[in-house]
Amino acid sequence: MHRRTFLRRQLATASLLAWQPYELLARFRLSPYAIRDVKITDIKIHRLQATRQGKERTRQGSVKPIHIYPDQQPAPYQKVENPQDTTYTYTAHYLTIETNDKIEGLYGPIDAEVVPVINRQLTRFLIGKNPLAGERIWDQLYRLNRHARSGHYMMAISAIDNALWDIRGKYFEAPVYQLLGGPTRESVPVYASTLGRSVQPEDIQATAQDFQKKGFTAQKWFIPYGSGNGNKGLQFNIDLVKQLRQAVGENTDLMFDAFSGWDLPYAIRWAKAVEPFHPRWIEEAFLMEELDSFVKLRQQTSVPIATGEHFYNRWQVQRFLEAGAISVVQADPEWCGGVSELTKICTIASAYGAQVIPHGHNLHAALHIVASQSPSVCPMGEFLYDKMQGYYYFEQEELQPVNGSITLPDKPGFGLSWDESKIEEKE
Repeated sequence: MHRRTFLRRQLATASLLAWQPYELLARFRLSPYAIRDVKITDIKIHRLQATRQGKERTRQGSVKPIHIYPDQQPAPYQKVENPQDTTYTYTAHYLTIETNDKIEGLYGPIDAEVVPVINRQLTRFLIGKNPLAGERIWDQLYRLNRHARSGHYMMAISAIDNALWDIRGKYFEAPVYQLLGGPTRESVPVYASTLGRSVQPEDIQATAQDFQKKGFTAQKWFIPYGSGNGNKGLQFNIDLVKQLRQAVGENTDLMFDAFSGWDLPYAIRWAKAVEPFHPRWIEEAFLMEELDSFVKLRQQTSVPIATGEHFYNRWQVQRFLEAGAISVVQADPEWCGGVSELTKICTIASAYGAQVIPHGHNLHAALHIVASQSPSVCPMGEFLYDKMQGYYYFEQEELQPVNGSITLPDKPGFGLSWDESKIEEKE
């Protein structure tokens, strides 16, 4: 059923039934008494596998915090000439939450690291709970484990929360973004994230211009070097920005990701040098614990500061915004507590005049959140271009941008369903 038709019928039904006795009201889902009857009956993790074909290629490494140790730095990048066909096993994990109302929440792919957390710590607690009582469940899970306010435990809460939103969407026969307040646009712009692509001078122009031809108006590139690589690495990082600006011109936004691999003096030197090329942001210059470094960097440069894929709750975000450390929040609904928590983070960010552009580890939850927020708060999402080519292999409909934007799905919940013909093994 089309969502507008559904909502009109619901409103009409509500007005017609307002005067009816309880026995009649109880037959309809508009009744709060009927809602209380829905219970979680089972939670399952599904491990899907298939054999796939691909081409050999070398991924360009990006800087990491551990690269201050020379023996931990990657080998120099070498492009694969004449790449050969290769066969590999693709594995993805999905979460399902079953109810006594015969509605099943489906979400994924989820990180393999959260599987034991869900199985050993969360499943038993959730059986018998009302899946429509999302705020209550989230708050109880957050309070359940005294040692877990971040990391894999919060990633597990995120997976549960997102699957519960899928249940609510199916229960009320509406996409998740409709339940969040309705869409603010018909499609969501995304930027091309180039993780793994070569940043060598002979390669970047063709790659950057190819993304422009595909309709992307913004691109993010991954910095290869940090302080462990000395002045030569720093100059390479500066030249990368200059060369990319020359390649794409002035009408394409360029963002850069340092993957928490810098220290403050290094970051200031880079930022000062690239200001003439006006990057849209520098992302994750430091480890998340180094709040003071984020603050000082923002004070020292006109380049906007972004971070947040390793925010795990709204309180961490608020500390950064209150300190004036960042102007772009990149909290990820796969890791920060799910749709429920990222929606709250958007509200907090809006009060500080900051934007929320979710990290793009997965698209399903992020797409619906961005679609439901003001474009001034959530102007776009992230599309990890190479990762997303086949990331949703087991799904009937793979999310792919057209001319740099993704059209909103109109199916209930997140609209996920498996293509059983592609699944060779299921556990």
